[in-house]
Amino acid sequence: QVQLVESGGGSVQAGGSLRLSCAASGYTYSSGCMCWFRQAPGKEREGVAAMYTGSGSTYYADSVKGRFTISQDNAKNTVYLQMNSLKPEDPAMYYCAGYRDYDSPHCPSPGRILYPRSWTFGYWGQGTQVTVSS
Repeated sequence: QVQLVESGGGSVQAGGSLRLSCAASGYTYSSGCMCWFRQAPGKEREGVAAMYTGSGSTYYADSVKGRFTISQDNAKNTVYLQMNSLKPEDPAMYYCAGYRDYDSPHCPSPGRILYPRSWTFGYWGQGTQVTVSS
């Protein structure tokens, strides 16, 4: 059974940093793809960072480019989202989602990897809350 569990959320001041983790069980990160999404109250879900875990290629939303970094640790079967220079517009529930390379449907193309609809049939975690105070 595949399970993704996020952790690392919390409350920080604007300009601060947090590192979110997405740990997988029943799932190996060595191939496939992962995406971090966020959703604030009253707003649509937004893809913020994604990667193809086999090649290491990464993709970022313009709103977080240069501030957030997605990375993986295959030994720990964990994907991270390092968030620096947090802004008042970053607070949200953050979720990770994943596809294995042999899933059907499988990893979206680079042009669609940040689209929430591309992950409808993927595996999702339960989310971790991020709060930023000014």
